[in-house]
Amino acid sequence: MAALAWSDALVLDLPLMDDTHREFVDLLAAVEQADDATLLQAWQALIDHTDQHFGQEDAWMAATRFASGNCHSMQHKVVLQVMREGAARAAQGELPVVRAMASELAVWFPQHAQAMDAALALHLRRVGFDPATGTVLAPQALPGELIHGCGGACSSGDEVAPEPERAVA
Repeated sequence: MAALAWSDALVLDLPLMDDTHREFVDLLAAVEQADDATLLQAWQALIDHTDQHFGQEDAWMAATRFASGNCHSMQHKVVLQVMREGAARAAQGELPVVRAMASELAVWFPQHAQAMDAALALHLRRVGFDPATGTVLAPQALPGELIHGCGGACSSGDEVAPEPERAVA
């Protein structure tokens, strides 16, 4: 059985994000269940998905005034880099490294989704962002300046929050 299974606790009420997250969970399970002969292929499929997944979220943040250097985007970059390093090591025969990384991703992902992605999903709903089209339906709700930190409760305090009247969903 996979260390991480899709559950209602991971649902963020943003269908395109939820679908992408469900696919991540499924691909991670495929890595965990892969035998040695197919492990690197399954890991690479997860990397390819994660690259697109993180790129999509980073584009959404950019379109809605999250700063490009925020902790959410930085976490994406670091996780993806570590995953790529795992692929390189697995290609040299160090398969246990990828298995350990998959186990750690199963712990990391729910925390990331329930904190950083939940804050992003809330922000996207507040500004009326349509992820399918990239359209901001409530541009008046966009923050006046870039949001720094992660734009949520985990931020360092350097962020610019939306004005109170704009924060109403």
